Amino acid sequence: MTTKNLLVELFVEELPPKALKKLGEAFASQLAEQLRSQGLATAQSVVTPYASPRRLAAHVTHVWLKAADKAMQQKLMPVAVGLDAAGHATPALIKKLQALGADLSDPVAAVAALKRQPDGKAEVLFYDSLVTGATLDVGLQKALEEAIAKLPIPKVMSYQLESDCALPGWTSVQFVRPAHGLVALHGSTVVPVKVLGLTAGKLTQGHRFEAAVSPVVIADADSYAATLARDGAVIASFGERRAEIARQLAAAAAKVGNGAHPVDDDALLDEVTALVERPNVLVCQFEGEFLDVPQECLILTMKANQKYFPLLDGAGRLTHQFLVVSNISPADASAVIGGNERVVRPRLADAKFFFDQDRKKTLASRVGGLDKVVYHNKLGTQGARTERVRAIARDIGQQLGGEVLADAADTAAKLAKADLLTDMVGEFPELQGIMGGYYARHDGLSEDIALGIEDHYRPRFAGDALPRTQVGVVVALADKLETLVGMFGIGNLPTGDKDPFALRRHALGVIRMLVERDLPLSFRELSHDTFAVFAPGTLEPVQAALDGFFAERLKGYLKDAGYAPAEVDAAVHAHGMKTWGDLPRRLAAVRAFVALPEAPALAAANKRIGNILKKAPEVDAHVSEVLLKEPAEVALYAAMRAVTPAANAQFEAGDYTASLQTLAVLRTPVDAFFDGVMVNADELDLRLNRQGLLKSLHEAMNRVADLSRLAS
Repeated sequence: MTTKNLLVELFVEELPPKALKKLGEAFASQLAEQLRSQGLATAQSVVTPYASPRRLAAHVTHVWLKAADKAMQQKLMPVAVGLDAAGHATPALIKKLQALGADLSDPVAAVAALKRQPDGKAEVLFYDSLVTGATLDVGLQKALEEAIAKLPIPKVMSYQLESDCALPGWTSVQFVRPAHGLVALHGSTVVPVKVLGLTAGKLTQGHRFEAAVSPVVIADADSYAATLARDGAVIASFGERRAEIARQLAAAAAKVGNGAHPVDDDALLDEVTALVERPNVLVCQFEGEFLDVPQECLILTMKANQKYFPLLDGAGRLTHQFLVVSNISPADASAVIGGNERVVRPRLADAKFFFDQDRKKTLASRVGGLDKVVYHNKLGTQGARTERVRAIARDIGQQLGGEVLADAADTAAKLAKADLLTDMVGEFPELQGIMGGYYARHDGLSEDIALGIEDHYRPRFAGDALPRTQVGVVVALADKLETLVGMFGIGNLPTGDKDPFALRRHALGVIRMLVERDLPLSFRELSHDTFAVFAPGTLEPVQAALDGFFAERLKGYLKDAGYAPAEVDAAVHAHGMKTWGDLPRRLAAVRAFVALPEAPALAAANKRIGNILKKAPEVDAHVSEVLLKEPAEVALYAAMRAVTPAANAQFEAGDYTASLQTLAVLRTPVDAFFDGVMVNADELDLRLNRQGLLKSLHEAMNRVADLSRLAS
């Protein structure tokens, strides 16, 4: 028996655009997985998903008409339970065999056919049978029902079907959208499956307005996409449709000239791909007077409300032209272009009105209104929160730049949340911070303050740029630390994949600023000082939980940067490390150290030293030369005195790689020490002196990184 390719399509009403891509991929993968589990598709079967605004479909190669029969062996019961003293089947065994459908016309023969095998201490009866493979019509029915049941539907819709039985009435059906057609073809043969009140056939529908024929007849599974494109004016593949839109966008922008290019927005491109079946990109324009409004406002309203692609010039400035992806291709597109230009004009006028109205009040005059905006019922208002952020920002600014930076950071922090009360941010919450920067400039504040307000939410997401100025860094740190400490302190911790307050993102932002800007700040001290700005009794004592949370985020950040887990653990747990800014240099030093031939032995020795010192936590890093008795400990002490000053000087100069490489020469005396010296000597003074020697060695060697964590 040979295989054929299978095509299944559900034709439905317009699907939710933001979920279409995921729905199409899930439908196809689940269908193929179910067919494979029943033996109807092979491991080599290739599944191709299709998804358009009005259809979900899947093409699966190498599908059997009938799955192969499968030999199965089933465990029954112990021999002592299944057979009596004479070797005849007991009632329990007979009942079990009947349930399995065994042939009991000759009970003696049936029992003789059973196999006996040891199972632990008992001998057990096993029944061999041949399970008939599933047929495609039965298997596809099951696969289709499972695939539909497991779709990641954002919101289920209930609708009614007229009953097809003799009695009048209606049947309730639940699906993402009402379904109107089902195609199921194995090669050119219809597979007689039913789902959602539909019976499979060869007919589907093409484009609402531009299909050449209606209905569209699918001759066989392999001609599905080509037939829809030819007769239905539909590009069925989500990926192909997306690529065609991107191609047309680039071509249209090139015709405009002057380096024009559409905004780069993958989410918008995905959403528009889910809205059209036959894309046609058109160039439109609006009045140049609207360009007086900040371009972020215009871009956002065009993208969010109209699904347009604004055009930027070669310098990245917004132009008065934009691109529309139409779902129709008329010979004369002027009406379509004119309609879209009329639609966008009121949106842009609204943005201009909001911008003009907002500038009638200064940011400073809005600050008092934050006292009426609830931030969190346990943490007070946005006004109270602003005062906490100001206190944190002033402290950080004082540490990084003295009174001048502290004053600038205080001013930016005071005004940072004021734009929450503006009409523009009320309409477009995504613009918070950005609009604050524009309004600060209008109020005559310095560019440093304006950028600090604009950037204090940065980084907003993974890969986002950091704040551009020192003021922005200070306020962003203060804002994120206040959020993290406050939320942890009232018990709003992220759990599993749920993080409603984006604390993981805030933590990553703090880490990136401390590391990538090489700030001389201790996270432990920052978080401790942040706890202090909250009113007594507001927060629970959760410093340890916050430290652990940040430690995991820090390790994850460094591992994502390409460092091995052992390298990260070694660098993060360096002896006496307070700031994270020099972690990249420490990691580079660790990587260079690992490449040295002395590294494995020294890492193992450090691990051994650490274990010894755990049992002697009160030992000081002090050595008395008169108590050095064995040649090996004398040699180790001499070697340490020879190389440690140079290694320490290199460490203080920030040359961590050289510091570790200088200490690597201690491998030979360290090995000799452990071979020839009993550390835990019976004499107390000798034992303490040798432990002190090891403590001195341990501190010297682990300033750059905890080398013991490199031991295998």
